[in-house]
Amino acid sequence: MPGTRLTDAKVRALRPKQTTRNVRDSVLAGFGVRVLPSGKARYFIHSQHEGRRTWRIVGDPAKMAVTEAREKARRMLASIRSGLPTSEEETMFEAVAEKAFSRHGRNWKPGTLSKNRSYLRTQILPWFRGRQIAEITPQEVRDWFTSMHATPVSADRSMPVLSVIMKVAEADGLRPEGSNPCKGIRRYRRQNRDRFLSDAEIRRLGRALREAKPSPAIPIIRLLALTGCRSSEIRTLRWTDYRDGHVYLRDSKTGPRTVWLSGAAREVLDGLPRTSHWLFPAANAEGPVPRTTLSCAWAGIRKEAGLKDVRLHDLRHSYASMAVMGGETVLTVGRLLGHANPGTTLKYAHHAKADAEQAAIVMGAILGERRT
Repeated sequence: MPGTRLTDAKVRALRPKQTTRNVRDSVLAGFGVRVLPSGKARYFIHSQHEGRRTWRIVGDPAKMAVTEAREKARRMLASIRSGLPTSEEETMFEAVAEKAFSRHGRNWKPGTLSKNRSYLRTQILPWFRGRQIAEITPQEVRDWFTSMHATPVSADRSMPVLSVIMKVAEADGLRPEGSNPCKGIRRYRRQNRDRFLSDAEIRRLGRALREAKPSPAIPIIRLLALTGCRSSEIRTLRWTDYRDGHVYLRDSKTGPRTVWLSGAAREVLDGLPRTSHWLFPAANAEGPVPRTTLSCAWAGIRKEAGLKDVRLHDLRHSYASMAVMGGETVLTVGRLLGHANPGTTLKYAHHAKADAEQAAIVMGAILGERRT
């Protein structure tokens, strides 16, 4: 857009629109003011020198007059052309990363926040620390992503974290709109680890569970097979979560949801002793049974059942697979599993109709403990 001679009055008069506005100064080429949809504004410089584009923040119009900002911009542009460093502390990658975690961390579950912090510390900062956020190019991001080809899981999980940081940089005017360098980078294709139990394997699992020594982990494993829930969802249940024949998860991976129970699942729950407000209390009754207890019990059960390559989470996959074979729709199976995105359920899906509660009854009949 054509430039205009920026003055304090003109800058104060600028109003936000639905999209970001860049108003360039006619006095100093490469200098301007950016107004975000939020109403925040920043003086910026945008320069291209020796084939390299540079976008940097000059200052806040609320704290800096146009003449002062223009003079600072003039010095910054001269430094860029002379090759001298002109980094601004607030626009360094690590500073923006901290801002992104502060802003978005409150929306992440504690476990997710911890993992994202780990990816930032071990995978992202070693590559991008000390860089101006506006100078990071798509090619640099592709090179970084390629460097992790030996650890595709870390690469695939680090990329969204980096993308969030770049989105915050755009939102705060530290990068041009639509410049996220993570766009278009395809994730690694990993070998599918999903394992589905056959009818014979399910029978062997049922036999192993019936013959196992008493342990709080055994009814947990039964419920995982009968509900398709995640192990953390069942392991941390309280008695107040079980009522009216349903389980009401207060905070599952995708938020609060209702778990429809078959008769076989309700039978497991109704047979539990009420010695704590936890359904499956730890030995000291001060918390739920530890994950290690469940893991150790599962190791013994799957060895007894001849399922050495089956993970506990594969019970969830098998539950979904049987729901599909029973004729349930993507929507129904998604509701049973608590998927927020229907696309997540598509790997199980074929065709059919039924509602989620009826599907839970059907699964109970398939996975129930029929002593034949």
